[in-house]
Amino acid sequence: MFGEAISDLRVERRKSRQTFRSADHFLEFFRTFFGPTKVAYERVGPEGEAALTADMKAYLEEYNKAGDRALVLEPEYLQVIATRA
Repeated sequence: MFGEAISDLRVERRKSRQTFRSADHFLEFFRTFFGPTKVAYERVGPEGEAALTADMKAYLEEYNKAGDRALVLEPEYLQVIATRA
């Protein structure tokens, strides 16, 4: 993709630690501030809201690293650093 325009390319898997008071706090935050979550709730409408919330809470409980004390998620992302030639 970069051809000879770069002299070095480094790729590293990293974790993004995200902390919330609870799953409800997470959902409140993302429903208010995160476009894709807002759109998902708009698309399912009032009739699908409970099912979407239940699915999201199940996901959050499965990946929560903090147990019952809080909600801590550590999703991975791929960090790519390209150095210009």
